[in-house]
Amino acid sequence: MSAPAVLGMVLKGYPRISETFISNEIRLLEAQGFTIRILSMRKPRENFTHAAVKDIRAKVDYLPEELSGHLAGLLADAARAAWLNPAGFLRALLHLARRLAKTRKVTSLKHFLQGARLAGRILPNSGVTHLHAHFAHSPASVTWFASLMTGLPFSFTAHAKDVWTQDQQSLAEKLAAARFVVTCTEANRRYLESLNRNHTPVTTVYHGIDWRQFSPKAEARTPKPPYRILSVARLTAKKGLDTVLRALAQLKEQGVDFEYVLVGDGEERAQHLELIERLGLTPVSRWLGTQTHEEVVKLYDWADVFVLGCRVAANGDRDGIPNVLAEAMAMGVPVVATMISGIPELVEDGRTGLLVEPDDIDGLARAILRLASDHELRSRLIPAAQAKIRADFDNRVLTQRLAEVYRAQGLGPGR
Repeated sequence: MSAPAVLGMVLKGYPRISETFISNEIRLLEAQGFTIRILSMRKPRENFTHAAVKDIRAKVDYLPEELSGHLAGLLADAARAAWLNPAGFLRALLHLARRLAKTRKVTSLKHFLQGARLAGRILPNSGVTHLHAHFAHSPASVTWFASLMTGLPFSFTAHAKDVWTQDQQSLAEKLAAARFVVTCTEANRRYLESLNRNHTPVTTVYHGIDWRQFSPKAEARTPKPPYRILSVARLTAKKGLDTVLRALAQLKEQGVDFEYVLVGDGEERAQHLELIERLGLTPVSRWLGTQTHEEVVKLYDWADVFVLGCRVAANGDRDGIPNVLAEAMAMGVPVVATMISGIPELVEDGRTGLLVEPDDIDGLARAILRLASDHELRSRLIPAAQAKIRADFDNRVLTQRLAEVYRAQGLGPGR
C-alpha cells in the first residue's frame, strides 16, 4: 500500500498565538484524513501557545529566517535543487532575475534561497505532492520559488494585509501562477477577481470558529454601571483602537460609568498606552497584553460589550473579518464594529451587531452606550448573532468546505 500524499503547508511562522485559525484549520484537516507537512519560515516568537496546537500531528520543518549564518547551507541546497531539476531551477532563476530587476530587494534572494532549501533538502522523498501557502505575500513567494524548482503545483490562502498592501502586479502574477486560491472574505474575493487575468479559481471560505468553545458559561447578566467594555486586538493602526479610546473618553466626560479591558500587544503598544493616560482613562482601564485562549474566554464572559474600530491604514492594510468578533458574538457579547472590508459579512448592522463608519468617534460612543444600556436591543441582537455564527461561521463545516476545494484539485483522502 502506497504512502498517503502529503500536503505541504508553508507558513510565515508556527505556531503563532495570533493565528489560531491556521492551527485549527490544520488540526481539522488532519481529522478528515489529510496528511500535512508544516514548512515554517520562522520559529515561534511567543513563549506559549494555544492548547489546540498539541493535537496537531504534522511534522514541522523550519527554514532559516535570515541569510546570515546560513548562506553556505542554502547555496548547497540550491545546487542540489539544480541537480534534481535543472529546467525547473532555471525557471526559478529567471523568476528571481525579474523580481530583483523590479524590487532590487534582498528579500527576493532570501525567498529564492528559502525555496531552494525546500526543493533541495526538505521536499525530496517527503511525499509532498502539493504546496499551499498561508498568506499571499512572503509565504506565497517562497512557495512559488519552490514550485518552480520542483515542478509541484502550488496554491495559497489570501488573508488581509497580504492582499491589500501588496503590489497589484505581484499579486496578479501569483494569482496567474497558482493552481487555485482561497480567501477568507467576499470583499477579498472581489478584489482578487479584479486582478485575476488567468481565471484561476478563487474560493471564499471563512475562517470561522469552533463556537462550542465559545458558549456562554455564566448566566446572562443584565448590564448595569459600571458597564464592562472589552477589546481584543493587535495594537496596530488598522484596528482603530485610538478611535475606541477617544469614544470611551467621550463617554467618561458624559458621566457614563464603565470599566474597559484591552487585550493584545503589537508595534504600537507605547502609543496606545500613552493615549490611555493622556485621555484620562487610566483609572477605568486595564491593559492585559497577550492572553491565552482560556483567559480570553473568561473575559468574554465578563464583558457587556465588545468593540473594535477597524479602519484602512495609511498603507492600505485592513482586516478581513477579525475572529474575535465572531468569538464575542458566540459568547453572547454584543459587538460594535466598523463598516470596513469583510466585517459587514459577519456583523449585520441592527441585526447581529452595530456598525459605524471608521474613525467616527461620536458614532462609536453612541453605539457602545446603546449596546450597554438598551436591554431590548440586546435581547434581539444576541440570539441573532449566535445564530449567525452557528449558520455561517462554524469552522468544522467550513473546514469540510475547504477540504472539498482541495479534493476538487485531486488532493487529500477520497480524491
